[in-house]
Amino acid sequence: MSVSTVELKVPSVGESVSDVEIAEWLKNEGDTVRQDENVLVLETDKATLEVPSPVSGRLLKALKKKGDRVQVGELLGEIEAGDFAAPAGQPAEDKKAAAKSAKKKSDAPGAPVLKKAAPPGAEPAAPVVDELAVAEAPAPALEPGPPEPSAPAAAPAESGRAEEIVPMSLLRRKIAERLVAAQHTAALLTTFNEIDMAAVLALRKENQERFHERYQIKLGFMSFFIKATVEALKGVPQLNAEIRGSTIVYRNYHDVAIAIGGGRGLVVPVLRDAGRMSFAELEQGIADFAQRVKDNKIKPDELQGGTFTITNGGIYGSLLSTPLVNPPQSGVLGMHAIQERPVAVAGQVVIRPMMYVALTYDHRLVDGREAVQFLKRVKELIESPARMLLEI
Repeated sequence: MSVSTVELKVPSVGESVSDVEIAEWLKNEGDTVRQDENVLVLETDKATLEVPSPVSGRLLKALKKKGDRVQVGELLGEIEAGDFAAPAGQPAEDKKAAAKSAKKKSDAPGAPVLKKAAPPGAEPAAPVVDELAVAEAPAPALEPGPPEPSAPAAAPAESGRAEEIVPMSLLRRKIAERLVAAQHTAALLTTFNEIDMAAVLALRKENQERFHERYQIKLGFMSFFIKATVEALKGVPQLNAEIRGSTIVYRNYHDVAIAIGGGRGLVVPVLRDAGRMSFAELEQGIADFAQRVKDNKIKPDELQGGTFTITNGGIYGSLLSTPLVNPPQSGVLGMHAIQERPVAVAGQVVIRPMMYVALTYDHRLVDGREAVQFLKRVKELIESPARMLLEI
C-alpha cells in the first residue's frame, strides 16, 4: 500500500481574522478519516468552523491540543493518506464500540471467566486468581496512611463548594469586549412600548397550514417584525446608519442581523437585503441560520455587516429587557414574551396578548423623538399586519 503524509493547516477564516483557537478534536491519533470528513473544530472571535480532511487516511499526528491559540496557515497535524479500511463487516468507527461491548459482556453476571486452579500442595486457603479480572482491573490502591500534618485536607465533594475553572473562549471574550465597548463608546438609551399581538396571532392561525404546505416551513413572528422594522427604518434612517469618526454613514439598504443563541454563545448572523425578502424567504433564512448555529456551521462572513439588529428574549421567557447595541450599529430592537394582560380598548377592559418591545439606540445619532417614532411605527404595523402587505 502506497501512502503519503498530508499536512493539516489552519485555513483562512476571513480577512479580519488571523488568530483562532482549537475548540475540539473530532478525531484521535490513529483514527481513520474519509476525505472531507471533519477532523477538528476551530473557534474564532466571531464563529466556529470545522476543518475537513483533504484526503482519506488516518490521523497520524495531532500537533496542537484543545485550547491552543494558532495562526492562519499554522500546522495542526498530519494525515497519512491511504486505504486504512476496517475489516469486512466492521466499519472502522465501530471498532472501539465493539471492544467496549465485549468488555461489558465479560464483566456481566454469569459471564465465563478464566481461573487458575491452586497448584498441588498449596494451602487450602490460598485464593483463586481470576486472570481476566486481573488483566483488566486497575492496580489495587495502597492502604492510606495517616495524613501528613502539613498537608491541608481537601474539602469533601459533598460540601457543594467545588469550583471549576475553564478558559474563556475566543467567542465569549469577543462578546464581552464588544458589549463593554458599546457601553463605553456610545451614548446608549432605551425606550419601550407594548404591542397587541392579537392580529398577528389570528393571521398566523388562519394561514399557517397553507403557508407550511407551500413553503415547508412554519410562519413565525420574526418575519413580521423584520418587515415592520425595515419599514420603520425607512422613516428613521438614523437607526440604519453609523458614525465613522466625524461623519455619519447613511445606508439605503437594510441588512438585518438576528441574534441566535448557540452552545458557544450568542451569534448574530445577517439577513442581507432583508427588505427585499418575502415572508417565506425570511422564515427560511432564519431557520437555516438557527440550524447552522446549532451545528457550528455559521461562516464568519455571515456575521459581518449588519445595519440593525433584532433580538428575541421572549423565546427564553423574558418579559422585559434592555438590549445592547452591537457596534458600529446605532440601534437594536428587543422582542419579548407574549403575555395575556388586561388592557383598555375603546373604554372597556379586555384581555389581550401583549408584548413589550424595547429599542436601545445610540443617542449620539438618534434623538428620543426619532426612537419613539420608530417604535410607534413598528407597533402600528404589527397591530395591523395587512398594512405591511399593502405598504401603507
